[in-house]
Amino acid sequence: MPRRPYILVINPNSNEAVTDGLRQAVLPLTYPEGPEIACTTLKEGPYGIETQEHADTVTMPLRRMIEAAGDVDAFVIACYSDPGLHVAREGTDKPVFGIAECGILTALTRADRFGVIAIKARSIPRHIRYLRQMGLMDRFAGERPLEMSVAETAAGDKTLDRMIEIGRDLKDQDGAGVIVMGCAGMARHRIRLEQALGVPVIEPTQAAVAMAIGTVAVR
Repeated sequence: MPRRPYILVINPNSNEAVTDGLRQAVLPLTYPEGPEIACTTLKEGPYGIETQEHADTVTMPLRRMIEAAGDVDAFVIACYSDPGLHVAREGTDKPVFGIAECGILTALTRADRFGVIAIKARSIPRHIRYLRQMGLMDRFAGERPLEMSVAETAAGDKTLDRMIEIGRDLKDQDGAGVIVMGCAGMARHRIRLEQALGVPVIEPTQAAVAMAIGTVAVR
């Protein structure tokens, strides 16, 4: 019997609660005949990736993890900054997906303009630099922060209420027709957020894993 394809989702921060949230997020994408999907934590990573410094520090540890991974058919870097994406791609002949890139590209298929919920205001300049590199500023409605930490978004009692508030501002004031969740720690809130807002909400790890499944299916 041929080996099932294997997709490895890497949480670049060291917060296991975020990794647990990723496992829940990818469950709808698992099925008996499909690829095996595993989620793991980069132990060397900071507790949350909230600054450019945090993103830069995980670049080479991610590359080393991917190089040592063995029989993996596709990798997903599950941080909305896509840290180490390009250097990781240089370290393997297998496809490597970044959740920000995949989440944004998926959002473009659902509405003309997209908005992003960020964890903190200081994350937004980093994300906008990335959007400029992707050439997508004309489809960008806006980005608004929760002003919460990664840990708070993953486990905080008030996270969903705050996400609904920010999502409504993006929809009603900024004109976003689709919302992208701008942190992997938000994963567990997607369905309820979409129900509350009445517009599509993209959980970027789901988007990246869905692309990975399609890629390994046709390779």
